[in-house]
Amino acid sequence: MDFPEWEPYYDRIVSELRLSVQDDEASARRLLQLSKGKTICDPDCLQCLIGERVTVLGDGPNLESDLRRHAPQGTVLAADGATSKLMHEVGMVPDVIVTDLDGEVEDQICANAQGSVAVILAHGDNLDRIERYVPWFSGMITPTTQSRPINGMFNFGGFTDGDRAVMLARHFGATRIDLIGFDMDNPRPKAGRNIDVKRQKLRIARELIWDLNPAGVDLRVLR
Repeated sequence: MDFPEWEPYYDRIVSELRLSVQDDEASARRLLQLSKGKTICDPDCLQCLIGERVTVLGDGPNLESDLRRHAPQGTVLAADGATSKLMHEVGMVPDVIVTDLDGEVEDQICANAQGSVAVILAHGDNLDRIERYVPWFSGMITPTTQSRPINGMFNFGGFTDGDRAVMLARHFGATRIDLIGFDMDNPRPKAGRNIDVKRQKLRIARELIWDLNPAGVDLRVLR
């Protein structure tokens, strides 16, 4: 999904959650500045990396138990904190980390150094984490924004880490996407975070994942 197609959904989310477009754009500019000198995985790079068969790992409370039942297949995309669970439960790093730097970022930095591409999102609420963590990523990164992308930034659609990972896979031609660790009704608690706001975001994520799933993409939840 390119930005012109994504924009009406973004506008609705901004209105519903009272987000600041200006803050999103300021954070994107800072991420772009901090990306200078790093190895960028651009769309051509991502196209080569993401295959037709994809597994997307969400950071739901069921992730660990789901991973014990289902081995990830194809290209593996991990949403933020799911990276840590994959590393510790399975002993592998994902092909792609989709993150707004809200999970165990040290594990993401470690996985990035081992070859995972970090698709990093800038938004109005994570400028401090961009400043703190982006300089430590030594591998390939893809700087992204949820607002209108400026030159050097990318936007493939999506809002939360989980739905952005799904939309990234669809953008680059995945025809089967297995979802592991996705629980839209019972979010994993995080200290200092409003659980009601998280549920609201997961409702949006559910809509973006399922309502926008195109014909020809086999989307499955593995339990």
